[in-house]
Amino acid sequence: MDILLVFINIIVFLALAPLYEGIIRKLTAKVQSRQGPPITQPYYDLLKLLGKDNINPGNRLFNFAPMMSFAAILSVIMLLPMGHRANFLTGYADVITIIYLLTLGGIAIMLGALASKNTYAVIGASREMVTMIMIEPVLAMTFLLGAVKVQSLGIDSTMFSITTQGYSWAAGIMMVIFLMALQAFVAKQPFDTTEAEIEILEGPFIEYSGPNYALFKYSMMLKQMFYAALFVTVFIPYIATGYFVADLAIQLAEVAVVFVFISLIGSTNPRLRIDQAVKYYAVLIVAAIATVGLSVYGI
Repeated sequence: MDILLVFINIIVFLALAPLYEGIIRKLTAKVQSRQGPPITQPYYDLLKLLGKDNINPGNRLFNFAPMMSFAAILSVIMLLPMGHRANFLTGYADVITIIYLLTLGGIAIMLGALASKNTYAVIGASREMVTMIMIEPVLAMTFLLGAVKVQSLGIDSTMFSITTQGYSWAAGIMMVIFLMALQAFVAKQPFDTTEAEIEILEGPFIEYSGPNYALFKYSMMLKQMFYAALFVTVFIPYIATGYFVADLAIQLAEVAVVFVFISLIGSTNPRLRIDQAVKYYAVLIVAAIATVGLSVYGI
């Protein structure tokens, strides 16, 4: 059964990640008084890209980077306790593994951009590096807060520490900080500085097409869903029904609500300049570190 849960994680994310992306697009269009594409449009986009030819600049790293990014996010997804139930792999990894794999996905984007030798791609790679350095500590502090409460880095104990042991002031503040960082985690406005279509023409992905570009796009959709599911798992109290399918359905409905939040924030805020974004990230890092300090003293 535990191994089956791993495959359920993969199937659920692969099936629903484009749908959640479609929800973002549709709600964004509605907020901006447009009709917008159908919710199923991301599926058509991926299928269309898979039917096109890859542009190959003769660099193996250029072709390897999308596969590396896709594999990294799938590996993270397999570790997430979906339906509020730990699976077979959860006990063999810790939160450091999650941070490492998420960072590996960002590194894959940077390597692919640098391998393309395109000026805009290099600029996008530099922005991706800055974003990774500035925003990953916020995720680390979120996990560290749970680790302080349970004195463990295990995924299941750390992720469920807040919902099972009760909220504290530190946990409430960290939830707000995570929400403030969520747009940056999923690379949506106002923090989509890495791609910034108007400024650097999709940045790291400007030279990509066909199946390689589809893998990158799919990876980004999966990453969005992962962070939304992570927020629900860590911060939202759950009511266990005793049935895995029902618990999973409730969790996915809560994830949909998080995507509504992402869409509303993204559609009502202009993109920040990279220097403005860095100042914002710095404030979040300081606040997250201070929050962990509060938790150490039991506040």
